[in-house]
Amino acid sequence: MKTSRPSLDEYFMRIAYIVASRSTCLHRDQGAVMVRDGRILSTGYNGSPPGQPHCIDLGSCQKEKGLECRAEGLHGESNAIASAAKMGVSVDGATVYCVYSPCEACCNLLKSAGIVEVKYAEVYDGFPVVALYLEELGIKVVCLGTNKHSRFN
Repeated sequence: MKTSRPSLDEYFMRIAYIVASRSTCLHRDQGAVMVRDGRILSTGYNGSPPGQPHCIDLGSCQKEKGLECRAEGLHGESNAIASAAKMGVSVDGATVYCVYSPCEACCNLLKSAGIVEVKYAEVYDGFPVVALYLEELGIKVVCLGTNKHSRFN
């Protein structure tokens, strides 16, 4: 007999990891789940624009070759925002659950989209600076795991 179930934070973070498994980036698998009032609004993962070749299809990471990354700007968070916009879903006032803490560019997009809280499991490069920036933007930041040792893996 089932005696417990995951908290909402655990539930949404596990979904973020599943979303990240769809990433086509060879550098990092990021997944993002946008939630408001306990309901999923949108999801996104790292990848190239629709109809464009992905690094996974090219067989190599363009960034590691010193070339412009085709997925640059199409991180999980930005793809979740774009997906919501395409479907006519507002993410204003939402929380985003991310496998990794967002990069600075995604912080700007999250603020512009009206995101009020970021919950992450693993630390992205340069996060101490990004955490301060999120706070400056008025976005609450919550760590639900630790880098490379998250309970959500």
